[in-house]
Amino acid sequence: MKWASRTVPVIAAAVAGLAARDVLQRDRALLRNFPLVGRARYLLEAIGPELRQYIVAGNDEERPFTRDQRRWIYASAKQENNYFGFGTDNDIERSPGYPIIKHRTFARTVPSSVPTAGHDVRLPAAKVLGGARGRARAFRPASVVNISGMSFGSLSGNAVSALNQGAALAGCLQNTGEGGLSPYHRHGGELVFQLGTAYFGCRDARGRFDLARLRDLVAGAPVRALEIKLSQGAKPSLGGLLPGAKVSAEIAATRGIEPGRDCVSPSRHAEFSDCDSLLDWVELLAAETGLPVGIKSAVGDLGFWEELTTLMRDTGRGVDFVTVDGGEGGTGAAPLIFTDSVSLPFQQGFARVYRTFAERGLHEQTVFVGAGKLGLPDNAVVAFALGCDLVNVGREAMLAIGCIQAQKCHTDTCPTGVATQNAWLARGLDPARKSVRAANYIGTLRRDLVKVAEACGVEHPGLIDTDAVEILDGRTSARPLRKVYGYRPQWGLPSAADRAEIARLMAGEAPEGGSAPPSATAQGRAEPGGPARH
Repeated sequence: MKWASRTVPVIAAAVAGLAARDVLQRDRALLRNFPLVGRARYLLEAIGPELRQYIVAGNDEERPFTRDQRRWIYASAKQENNYFGFGTDNDIERSPGYPIIKHRTFARTVPSSVPTAGHDVRLPAAKVLGGARGRARAFRPASVVNISGMSFGSLSGNAVSALNQGAALAGCLQNTGEGGLSPYHRHGGELVFQLGTAYFGCRDARGRFDLARLRDLVAGAPVRALEIKLSQGAKPSLGGLLPGAKVSAEIAATRGIEPGRDCVSPSRHAEFSDCDSLLDWVELLAAETGLPVGIKSAVGDLGFWEELTTLMRDTGRGVDFVTVDGGEGGTGAAPLIFTDSVSLPFQQGFARVYRTFAERGLHEQTVFVGAGKLGLPDNAVVAFALGCDLVNVGREAMLAIGCIQAQKCHTDTCPTGVATQNAWLARGLDPARKSVRAANYIGTLRRDLVKVAEACGVEHPGLIDTDAVEILDGRTSARPLRKVYGYRPQWGLPSAADRAEIARLMAGEAPEGGSAPPSATAQGRAEPGGPARH
């Protein structure tokens, strides 16, 4: 009875969603029972959906990621069955704002009937990054799905290693985050180097930006682009603080700061103070490194975007890409008021930014990147229809390598070793094994995007237009996405030349195929006895 009185609370805590390892840390006397408790946790996880269905919560009630969403990510990462049975349990007709993707009966593409179709699709971008402005090191991103900026310091070294190795396996890009380029970023994955307000990794002893150090850094690592971070969706206009107790020798070396001292990120950049000087700095970085240069920002006051695009149109200077981060995006730590109420959610913010560029004729010259819960196929399809060329995945990639949505990122006690600098917790995350899961998840997301594109009658998700998606107003009405966000015809699509080129590239990536040759009496399909398309 004494054993039961101590063990039952642990099992109850596991049912409530707490990791058993967390509970065991609080009560060392239970370590002798860990094998039993650990097995109980996995048993409860296996039967959890049934228990929650009748006792705790529905599949779509949890936030920020619902149980269905997490289940899809976990199963995709493990290459398990990620299908769902019996039909949707979403209350579609009574959910205003619900997106519906409109399939086509007849179109120029014929989706393959092979069950494994799309599993190995690389899915390159429809635009060349830096191509419109003639950057010396312009390139076409090999994957429309890439890993968002998450710094070493916010994530453990093992987590960063797993994501970088996963990026290499999946053939996608990994954003370093503003915390600098660490040894954990050097496992084969190609990088986007993020320049935050503290210029970590390319600063001098006084914290000032050092161009020579930036040149040396990008010359010695597989950096494909530079991203100037203006703000983040979950905490716009805030700086950051890493307490001195967390500033290890590794973090200090990566960031170019002193170990053991508080690490402060300012709320504003020192290298520019308005749109004009920002564009001057963009052109300087591009000229000195040859790399495409872009900005990352949440969306608030549109005055900034109007001034920026007007200057780009009138002066010829400009950014090569724009990453729009939605207010529903993630962060390691932020005040509740900022995560809940500051900056627009992705769809509204992105649509306003895209319209601002399009009204000035700049939308076909700029690569648009979306972030903020876009690692789920339905959200990503809407993002592509609105004009995204690439999507970045952050928390979804964390889930793929083991995150359980414990929401303890700010406490340094992440039970799965993802968002912590605690060596005891981080050692449980095996980069070699988890990197495969990250790559599996990214590959599955790309596969689903290709399948939906084909259902819409096009070869690539970037070719899905705003008329292919409708937004429900309720049970009796819906409006095309174009009308919801005030888009003109052809907005949201690449240029005609880019559309033709990506269709040509996808002809080799995702071959078409029917299930059988047409019969002799087939109407308008092929000559009798002609070959079927495979």
